[in-house]
Amino acid sequence: MKFNCSVTINKPRDFVVSKFSDPDCLVHWQDGFIGKKDLSGIPEKDGAVCELRYKMGRNELKLYETILRNKLPDSFYAEYECDPTKNTMLNTFTVIDENTTKYNVEVEYSKFNGFMLKLIKTIYPSMFKKQVQKWLNQFKQFVETKD
Repeated sequence: MKFNCSVTINKPRDFVVSKFSDPDCLVHWQDGFIGKKDLSGIPEKDGAVCELRYKMGRNELKLYETILRNKLPDSFYAEYECDPTKNTMLNTFTVIDENTTKYNVEVEYSKFNGFMLKLIKTIYPSMFKKQVQKWLNQFKQFVETKD
């Protein structure tokens, strides 16, 4: 399953990318974010692996991020894996003008484990896209209210 999401942010690209690449900012735009722990490699460099933790209802989700290609400020490409899913995300940041940036995400899911998740993917594939777009909208709001 593949999809794209995007948002136009009224801030310069360098500022947008600085907020995107700061793990301390994740709590402000990703619902349920608890923390990030570097596991291997040089943090933020190609091949680095980290654990991202999220609160999901009464449960905690551990998501493992492997950086495939960090070309910031232009792009950031990573793979995300947890027990039920595996996907890649290509994040790109395009200068529209000196005070406007387009943030685009290309997502491709390659693994869905479990009957319910496969059923949701089949019946409501837009659910996954809506979650990514929600986080992009929250990121836009967060970035535009910061100096």
